[in-house]
Amino acid sequence: MNALRDARHWVFDMDGTLTLAVHDFPAIKRVLGIPQEDDILHHLAALPAEEAAQKHAWLLEHERELALASRPAPGAIELVRALCGRGCQLGILTRNAHELALLTLQAIGLDDCFASADILGRDEAPPKPHPGGLLHLAERWAVTPQELVMVGDYRFDLECAQAAGARGVLVNLPDNPWPELTALHARDCGELLTLL
Repeated sequence: MNALRDARHWVFDMDGTLTLAVHDFPAIKRVLGIPQEDDILHHLAALPAEEAAQKHAWLLEHERELALASRPAPGAIELVRALCGRGCQLGILTRNAHELALLTLQAIGLDDCFASADILGRDEAPPKPHPGGLLHLAERWAVTPQELVMVGDYRFDLECAQAAGARGVLVNLPDNPWPELTALHARDCGELLTLL
């Protein structure tokens, strides 16, 4: 626990972690003709280029509307501001697009806490659970992956952390269905802050 208190390099998932989760993934899959059991980004990556481009364009526009209406998750503003105030390096690793991550951070009032180059979207890093985004930030910040803390609300965030050698923190779930992947579980970002 004390190791997390001393952590200086924090990477956050965005949707459902720093913001209230609003994506209706089953509905998005229905509109795009994606089988419910498939991962959206992996499915689109396997499509012919023209079809993939059309579906990506629809997804980007849909997600833009969601980004503009983003609301912060409980305790997220306080947690990020506290870490920012301690001089910690902060990054975002999201399966969303970089430009929409910027819009989302502006909408919830945290855009001044993250350097644009430290916000990695689906075009800057392989989608989680691939560890590439975390490894990129560790290299950029000149630290070992073990010094990173990845905060998220889903197993992809935790699997990404484990694959990179970072520590995974789960928030915004009432219980922890993935204890083997989790260094710490907090009910929300506010509770996480009290533990630090």
